[in-house]
Amino acid sequence: MDLHVWLAFLVASCVIAVSPGSGAVLSMSHGLSYGVRRTTATIVGLQLGLAVILLVAGLGVGAVLTASASAFLVVKVVGACYLLWLGWRQWRAPVAKIEGDAAEAAEPDLSASQRVLRGFLTNVTNPKGIVFMAAVLPQFIQPTRPLWLQLLVLLATTVMVDVTVMHGYAWLAARLQGMLRSVRARRAQNRVFGGVLMAMGAMLFMFKRSA
Repeated sequence: MDLHVWLAFLVASCVIAVSPGSGAVLSMSHGLSYGVRRTTATIVGLQLGLAVILLVAGLGVGAVLTASASAFLVVKVVGACYLLWLGWRQWRAPVAKIEGDAAEAAEPDLSASQRVLRGFLTNVTNPKGIVFMAAVLPQFIQPTRPLWLQLLVLLATTVMVDVTVMHGYAWLAARLQGMLRSVRARRAQNRVFGGVLMAMGAMLFMFKRSA
């Protein structure tokens, strides 16, 4: 892959990662709930889902999903329903009062493996990601070069950028933990992020393929 092509893809990856989406919302939500270190498991899951999307799009299955109304509809409905369920769970998540400045929060409800799975499903069930990657990747793949090698370079670049950005979102959210010690504030936090996730799920139902 030529350097100027890789640099162009690096810029595109930064724009994609910084753009708010369900992955960013989940990273911020878990950053508030678990702190940056524990949110790393969530971010690992997000990257696994992102890797699947990139490879699927890069190998041409993304184009099939884009062309097939039935396949696209199935992925869209599954992704929308998952975001709605995730948002509803976040909205109704129980909160415990944190006593004193030195008190520690209760143990997280989700284990590390559960956070990885949640991150993975959040990205892999997002048809917008598949359609977007199917449209973007061909612009950076050179037909005269080995496909797999190019996909690995693009995948490594995408993951590197997304890991950095998602940790940034989690870090910014974790800085607000001191302001969210009361039950009311933490319940409001759950409802804000839960509401955003449900809104994204509802909007996903209206997402249509480009002609």
